[in-house]
Amino acid sequence: MAAPMSKALPGILSTFSRLSLGGLQTSRCVHTQVCPLLFMTSSQVWAAPMKKKKKADSATIIARETKRKKKFERQIKRLEKYGRQLKPIEEIVGDLQIKDNVESRKREKTVLTFEDSEYRALLTKDWTRYCMTRHQHELSAIRAAMKSQQRALDSLREESEELYQKAIQVDEMFLPLEMKGPVETPPIKDYDPVDGEYIDTTKKYDR
Repeated sequence: MAAPMSKALPGILSTFSRLSLGGLQTSRCVHTQVCPLLFMTSSQVWAAPMKKKKKADSATIIARETKRKKKFERQIKRLEKYGRQLKPIEEIVGDLQIKDNVESRKREKTVLTFEDSEYRALLTKDWTRYCMTRHQHELSAIRAAMKSQQRALDSLREESEELYQKAIQVDEMFLPLEMKGPVETPPIKDYDPVDGEYIDTTKKYDR
């Protein structure tokens, strides 16, 4: 029994290799016996071997940590000596006279009477009802227009298929749009602007 099996084994293996190269799904269904638990092919795994980790020298690790600690210590000493200098921004500071008179410039809160508060509440409800009614009318008008359009297209299709295909095409020039904006061009030498001269007054701060 062993001799016929050994002779047939190379042919079986070559068949398995061709099926494995042809597709993973086909190779999983191949087996030698009726029971698929004896001999089956598995999925191909094209993984590279893991790289061998290099053992770092202890002296190198200690020197690296010492260098990092010294760097942090220098940064801490520099912050303690000079502090963190921020660039002044005049827009945030604002006018000091206005800042000093903030309390005197505060507007007192108006206290409404019961009649005024009730009137405003009723007015808000009336406006909400009006907006809701207007929205419903707009939706009804849109639905009626779409139904009329569909009926017209159906009638046109019954008359002529060619005219129907032309009618449903999108007209890209129905709302022509032309926009012009700034372009990225280099400055023109000795250019005389029409609206006056532009002078850059932005303040720059060096570190």
